[in-house]
Amino acid sequence: MSRIGKKPVVIPNGVTITVDGTEVTVKGAKGILSQVFDQSVIIEQVNGQVIVAPRDGSKNANAQYGTARAVISNMVNGVSQGFEKKLQLIGVGYRAKAAGTVLNLSLGFSHPVEYQLPAGVTAETPSQTEIVLKSADKQRLGQAAAEIREYRKPEPYKGKGIRYADEHVLRKEAKKK
Repeated sequence: MSRIGKKPVVIPNGVTITVDGTEVTVKGAKGILSQVFDQSVIIEQVNGQVIVAPRDGSKNANAQYGTARAVISNMVNGVSQGFEKKLQLIGVGYRAKAAGTVLNLSLGFSHPVEYQLPAGVTAETPSQTEIVLKSADKQRLGQAAAEIREYRKPEPYKGKGIRYADEHVLRKEAKKK
């Protein structure tokens, strides 16, 4: 049994939740998020809280209800506060510039890279070597950050590449004569 799944999700002021069977819709100041969950999970809204429970004692139900509770909690946090991820570009000549829904990246290739941001994700570039992604949807935000990082992963010898702000890159020692 999941310890996380047993905790109820508290609904803050300004957030409304609609539960229709296994579909949950969350509305707040930052947007509207909707998710359909597995049939083996019971989702109820009681006294300003959302309670998630397994429908039966099956292995699948026990596996799914902790996940469903965590996703609902992330949806509530996303529409009330929002999420952000910071990326750093490390390398000579590596630059980024946000222009609307397109992120222009100069990463040492012979051509500039243009990344089209998914719907609901916004990008800011406080400096040429920093990217701040913001969104209400945690899953979409993480996927966008991973796709941007995929263009130039940090390499282990000089540490050049795109990395998360809190990421520590293990450095290798170069060949010795």
